[in-house]
Amino acid sequence: MTLNKITKSRFIIGNISLISLISLWLRPFVVLLVTTFAIGFPTVNVFSELTASVQPIKLLIINSYSPDNVCSSPQQRGILFELAKAGYKTGKNLIVRIFYMDTKRRFTSPEEIEKRGEEALKEFYRFKPNVLVTLDDNAFRTVALRLVGQHVPIVFSGMNGQPEDYDRIVDWMETRKHPGKNITGVYENLHVLDALRIYKKLFPGIKKVVFITDLSPTGCAITKQIISELNSTPSFPCPWEFRMALSWEDYKKIIISLDRDPMVSAIYPVAVTLPSQSGKRFTAPEIFKWTTKHIEKPEIAVNHEFARMGLFGGAAVDFFSMGRQAGRMVIRILKGEYPGNIPIEKAEKYVLVFNLDRARELGIKIPQEILLSADEVIQSATKKQRRAGYQDVNELH
Repeated sequence: MTLNKITKSRFIIGNISLISLISLWLRPFVVLLVTTFAIGFPTVNVFSELTASVQPIKLLIINSYSPDNVCSSPQQRGILFELAKAGYKTGKNLIVRIFYMDTKRRFTSPEEIEKRGEEALKEFYRFKPNVLVTLDDNAFRTVALRLVGQHVPIVFSGMNGQPEDYDRIVDWMETRKHPGKNITGVYENLHVLDALRIYKKLFPGIKKVVFITDLSPTGCAITKQIISELNSTPSFPCPWEFRMALSWEDYKKIIISLDRDPMVSAIYPVAVTLPSQSGKRFTAPEIFKWTTKHIEKPEIAVNHEFARMGLFGGAAVDFFSMGRQAGRMVIRILKGEYPGNIPIEKAEKYVLVFNLDRARELGIKIPQEILLSADEVIQSATKKQRRAGYQDVNELH
């Protein structure tokens, strides 16, 4: 298997190639999207003179996941924060409706995800929003791509799949700099190289970092995304390799083997939805709780919420800031700009976050200069502090 210019590291997933996997999970969506465009949807004419309307602005957010999801919910809050800051407030001049697809825990098969997309589209036509926002890939793929060329402006946030890959399914974008049609948004930059550089600074003798992903559509997109970010530099801060977990049982075997491997210095776990032989699906909180009990190596947290769940931390995606970026795009559209003229942006900001409880468990002392530069430090109150009335601490710098 050839992965562009990557030759020094390994991608382990049995005998299945990454390209084959991506083709497999995209195929049903390609067929269904072609069918959709052949049938056609009624046009919702909501893109004219938004700022001139005296009626409240109607915003529909289609969230790929559930209300408590640690990736999409902060984005949602960031969007609404920016709108409120610009004077768009619910109960005053803004009506917000949110549709939760819940495709991380409940509706997880390609068929179920597609059906949830159809239900979200029905909600779209019922509500007739002035602006549509999609959070994460499943909502973009099953809803936004079906509304290309319609009169409704669409802003996406948290996209992990490459925009160019989606453009090969449906012609929705001219270039990232000039999308050209009715869609723009924020691509989720994982800041993988920043994370590896920080770990190299923390652990100068680091031997190898292992990325662990899953087979879900988002998992495959994240895998390609990580590879794309790694390919952007001719030299890597440290050696690395990939492991893709096929199931919860497979994931546990991978963790135990990595814990025993003296060449592995740290892991980067981004497998966040795993089916089990019993039929139960495990998600991030359960996966990471088990992980921290069964490996004695630091975990790079892809976002600060994962550090709050117990992972060691590092350079993490700031989902709230990414949502704020998307919110600013919505505001530009409400003020009259056409989405096709607004460049697609990468998520600008990452946060430096460390879980000191996990650091103590691992016997790691974080240098003071790095700790002082952290955006967030997570630690639990001691028994003595709790008796004195202290709560668990999230220190924001």
